[in-house]
Amino acid sequence: MNSKVKTTSLLLLAALLLFGSSRLQISLNHERDKLGFTRVAALENAPPLLAFTTVALGGFRGLISNILWIRAIRLQDADKYFEMMQLSRWITDLEPHFVQVWLEQAWNMAYNISVKFNNYEDRWRWVQAGISLLRDEGLKYNPNNLLMYQQLAWIFQHKLGENLDDANMLYKQRWADDMAQVFGKKTPNLDELINPKTPDEKRRAKLLRDTYKMDPVFMKKVDEKYGPLEWRLPEASAIYWASLGLRWAKEHPTKIKKKDLITLHRVIYQCLQQSFRRGRLIANPFAKRFEFGPNLDIVGKAKDAYEQAAKEDKNDRTNILQAERNFLRDAVYFLYADDRLQEAAHWYKYLGTKFPNHGVLDGRPDTLPSKVTLEQYAIARVQEDVRETDRKRIEAIIEGLLTRAYMGLILDQDQEYLGRRNLAIEIYRTYQSKVPKSRLAAISLPPFADIDQSIRDRLLDPVHGLQPLPRAVLATKLRIPLPPAPTNSAPAATNSVPAPTTTNTPPTEAASSVD
Repeated sequence: MNSKVKTTSLLLLAALLLFGSSRLQISLNHERDKLGFTRVAALENAPPLLAFTTVALGGFRGLISNILWIRAIRLQDADKYFEMMQLSRWITDLEPHFVQVWLEQAWNMAYNISVKFNNYEDRWRWVQAGISLLRDEGLKYNPNNLLMYQQLAWIFQHKLGENLDDANMLYKQRWADDMAQVFGKKTPNLDELINPKTPDEKRRAKLLRDTYKMDPVFMKKVDEKYGPLEWRLPEASAIYWASLGLRWAKEHPTKIKKKDLITLHRVIYQCLQQSFRRGRLIANPFAKRFEFGPNLDIVGKAKDAYEQAAKEDKNDRTNILQAERNFLRDAVYFLYADDRLQEAAHWYKYLGTKFPNHGVLDGRPDTLPSKVTLEQYAIARVQEDVRETDRKRIEAIIEGLLTRAYMGLILDQDQEYLGRRNLAIEIYRTYQSKVPKSRLAAISLPPFADIDQSIRDRLLDPVHGLQPLPRAVLATKLRIPLPPAPTNSAPAATNSVPAPTTTNTPPTEAASSVD
């Protein structure tokens, strides 16, 4: 074989090998991109020198990102968050698996940058940007990092759910508005989003999956385990993302850190506690907004979450169980105040069984569950910070309970109306029974009927009372005519104290029984 033929053969072989290598590289790049192992994106709005250096160095992109990260940290220390954001954007383009940069970016958007604006709508846009960064981009390239799930859940739990930011109510309302677009401005129905049939259901299911990156099938599993949850409130989303992290951890047990699991469990039981306190949306057509009410249906699920967290976190077990005890004490009181007496009795018994040697009232170790009845405990909870002979404060508590009871009646919360009214009656009776006969004239309360009537008069007053529509609803519920003008005359006093009403008594009859 002469040299010319040999050279030609070698060139053809080299070309064939290069072609085969290029085809294999295309396949490898496709698989790497599919698995999220790499991303080579062009930097946008980068200085020419940085863009040139990135292309020239190629595999040294990590070195460039480290240099940029050092610069970004210095900017953050100087409170120059806006300048830091652009650097962080370039870093995530260079190294999308640099998790700490995603976390810092989202935190700065939702917390440090948002509060620099006085306008609440501007703040909300930055909080949204922090959520979107983690949910839409960060998790896309780092689905196997529990810190990403924890940070996203934390923003929902703390920034939107808590009240430390002055704009927190706007955040809650805006998130409820967003979710209303998903659920059709009605009580969430996950089944119709799992198997959408109508064009509207298909549109809303697509919105949930594509925009909010939430899977209705997994949402239903979360709801069955921890709910029923109100998916229009941020706590439900926090529980969703924490649960998604726990699911991934269960599938990859060798790739997790114990402390990260504990953090996710903590998010769940803390959000369940918050949902228990105000995890129910009540439509208020008169004010054209939602009111918050307790979600009393999740007591058992929340208790399970506390106990699961205590099982996972041996080091913090004592504190978690203390938190569970406090939660159960609140649960008993809330259920009692809502006239769900059977459930209140069940959990009071459970509280006494699990924590038999702890007083049920703060600072009073002698108030063991075996020595204090459910009724005594519920009344004492209201009076914990009130001296027994402080007539004005007791009267203010009774008036507050009656006012909230009537507001619940207006919004068709009949159970809440009965519970708060009964509690007001019990507090009245307890106080009156403890007033010494020698002090009756000085510190005795007015007749209960007079207190009750004064609250009705105040709410139904056409000048200083409720707005016309809720005022008319209340009068209709009480089956009494609307007063044509403010009245200054007090009704005839009566010394009778009404018996507590029951859930079998219609609200209108219960109201008339104290006239």
